[in-house]
Amino acid sequence: MTDTPSPLPLQDAAARARILAAVRFDMRGLVPAIAQQHDTGEVLMMAWMNEAALDETLATARACYYSRSRGGLWRKGETSGQHQEVRDLRLDCDGDTILLLVHQHGVACHTGRRSCFYLAPREGELSEIMAPLISPERLYGA
Repeated sequence: MTDTPSPLPLQDAAARARILAAVRFDMRGLVPAIAQQHDTGEVLMMAWMNEAALDETLATARACYYSRSRGGLWRKGETSGQHQEVRDLRLDCDGDTILLLVHQHGVACHTGRRSCFYLAPREGELSEIMAPLISPERLYGA
């Protein structure tokens, strides 16, 4: 086994179809996707993908997710400019979770933090362990 970088973007539709067929989407047609900074291992966020989002991500090497609240595709950074360049993609042993190794441009969290995982138990309470790097107002407008 070799650990060579993936050939993203993957323009071959048949190759993308083979990858999509290996994914075990849930009964809603979704699969969890974890975004991790490719060079540091920092876990940035978790979101959902449907088949169309995963296919677009494979084809473009830009992270595309499925927004359950909006009921449609969510191209990361489309409104904020804080996009994710996908360097590699991994599928877990059960085929039901995706790991995206990304280069995060800007912050990953809509709160303006580098990571969505900024709450941790401290002295019996959940505490913010990471300050925003940019205000949500600057990211998305007032």
